[in-house]
Amino acid sequence: MRIIFMGTPDFAVPSLEALVAAGHEIAAAYTQPPRRAGRGKALSPSPVQLRAEELGIAVRHPERLRDPVDQFGFAALGADVAVVAAYGLILPRPVLEAPRLGCINVHASLLPRWRGAAPIQRAILAGDNLTGVTIMQMEAGLDTGPMLARAVTQIDQKTAGELTAELAQMGAGLLVQTLSNAPPAVPQPESGVTYAAKVDKAEARIDFTTGAEAVERQIRAFAPTPGAWFEFGGERIRVLAGEVIEGGADPGVVADAGLVVGCDIGLIRLATVQRAGRAAMPAEDLLRGFDIPVGTILT
Repeated sequence: MRIIFMGTPDFAVPSLEALVAAGHEIAAAYTQPPRRAGRGKALSPSPVQLRAEELGIAVRHPERLRDPVDQFGFAALGADVAVVAAYGLILPRPVLEAPRLGCINVHASLLPRWRGAAPIQRAILAGDNLTGVTIMQMEAGLDTGPMLARAVTQIDQKTAGELTAELAQMGAGLLVQTLSNAPPAVPQPESGVTYAAKVDKAEARIDFTTGAEAVERQIRAFAPTPGAWFEFGGERIRVLAGEVIEGGADPGVVADAGLVVGCDIGLIRLATVQRAGRAAMPAEDLLRGFDIPVGTILT
């Protein structure tokens, strides 16, 4: 097939690689424009752009796709299908309808649960047991199109980073199978719809007034980025792993020297932490040179 690929973050890269390995012709890769990042604020190409260029694929990164000139250029590629994986732009109707077989999406949830921008983080935060990948025929609504294939996995104690990597590989394999087998499209159920709003960085501040299990999910949902965090001594400390402990203490109070902190229900041990500009480390290593005394109230 002649395919236009549309994706931006690391999640999308395995799908691009799988399409190439399966022998499909990639007419172009569409991705978000380079963004300024890092201390020097240099322009950084997206992971998809970097990988596409390594594979010799032409890259396009329009700011948006509502300009008729961009829409004409998209249609002129003469693609059989467009494959979308975490692209980050809304596709207007002329783009959706340009490829002969339309556009299909690799979505990191079991639709209709968690339509929207942050399905992996929302599934972890909600305490879901299962998640997966859905290959969906795209239409004008937000992740409302009929489903072509689904694959399921357990969330267990995985972080968002671990789950993203797993679902990226799962989605890549399922995508190639779907293009090969052309399964019939099945409408999404009308019940069970939830929306995965984009993550606001303010959500990553740990709320010790919730239960310890909720805090542990919060830590996993925002690991490795943006990283759940608390503030101490005017410094923001990121928490990348935590463990629920039986017992009790007032919310936010450090209950023992191992950085075990009280929650509304239960205790949470802040197991892996990171100071600004430093490498992540076990809490006991942090505490050797950065004292957080028992009885301290963390906010």
